[in-house]
Amino acid sequence: MRYRIPTTLAIVAGLGFAAAHATPVAFTLPGETAAFRPGANLDVVQNNCTACHSADYIKTQPRGEKFKKDFWAAEVTKMIKVYGAPIEEADVGKIVDYLSANY
Repeated sequence: MRYRIPTTLAIVAGLGFAAAHATPVAFTLPGETAAFRPGANLDVVQNNCTACHSADYIKTQPRGEKFKKDFWAAEVTKMIKVYGAPIEEADVGKIVDYLSANY
């Protein structure tokens, strides 16, 4: 038992030394591969949605008449309530209108 404390201290000291000499990793993200379609309220969508994801995410959502206003309203609500998106109430309708009209 007497030898455990010095060994533990040596390990902890070694880990501290290694952490002090760690170098950051740098990398370059790839460029955007998609862009939002032009339309009314595009600026509101870009200001709110691109903080968390790219336009690619929007393009992966289901399409068709049943995936219009109600679908997009539910998606925007989910982003706010589940993921904590800081979207102001005044912007919700504008985002839903844009997405419904363009996707």
